[in-house]
Amino acid sequence: MISLRNIQKSFGKQNVLNGINLNVNKGDVVAILGPSGSGKTTLLRCINFLERPTVGEVTIGDLTVNCKRANKQDIMKLRKKTGMVFQHYNLFKHKTVLENIMEGLVIVQKLSKDEAKVKSLEVLEKVGLADKVDAYPSQLSGGQQQRVGIARALALNPEVILFDEPTSALDPELVGEVLEVIRNIAREGITMVIVTHEMGFAREVSNHVIFMDEGVIVEEGNPTEIFTNPREHRTKQFLKRITSSVIFGVS
Repeated sequence: MISLRNIQKSFGKQNVLNGINLNVNKGDVVAILGPSGSGKTTLLRCINFLERPTVGEVTIGDLTVNCKRANKQDIMKLRKKTGMVFQHYNLFKHKTVLENIMEGLVIVQKLSKDEAKVKSLEVLEKVGLADKVDAYPSQLSGGQQQRVGIARALALNPEVILFDEPTSALDPELVGEVLEVIRNIAREGITMVIVTHEMGFAREVSNHVIFMDEGVIVEEGNPTEIFTNPREHRTKQFLKRITSSVIFGVS
């Protein structure tokens, strides 16, 4: 489904990603964890070329793109295979909820407005916002705005959905409603890659966990392996600091 080969990314003289190799199978839910500045969001954005990797190769489905040689057409084809849910929603403030969902369907997928409306109403029902079609983003809570963002990604029927810390901008009391929507999507077998600080959620919803630090994958495995029996000292150190419910022996 997704294959990343030797993904490197530099901003000027600063190396942010240092040769990432990763395979994601169809239907996987991959959680990417790590401290701030570890490169996890940059890695996520390199998958759909929101950040163009300096070196490497990205494969999604039957499309492989060389990062150095990719042209605009290659990048557009790659992006059409992905949906993106941003940390800060990125909704059009002057458009209604329904119009926000329809925009990509009409502009990118070239659906008629009638077709786009039907599809948009379906996904809004799925995220529990069928009663908000005529509302504007300013009339919604943060949790509702993020659910619109998820619906917008779902509407494009992507092969994979990328989530960039989807709950970090929310008040704590609104986190649960967004996580529940993501859980429901996971149950449908949609491939997802999620950058998150929600350790309990990552453990529950993912089948593969990646821990990053200093631009490399330090350790990866299933949630049980990573959360209860991590191999690497740096992983143990990170989890001990942020997970009070589990005690790790750190020498």
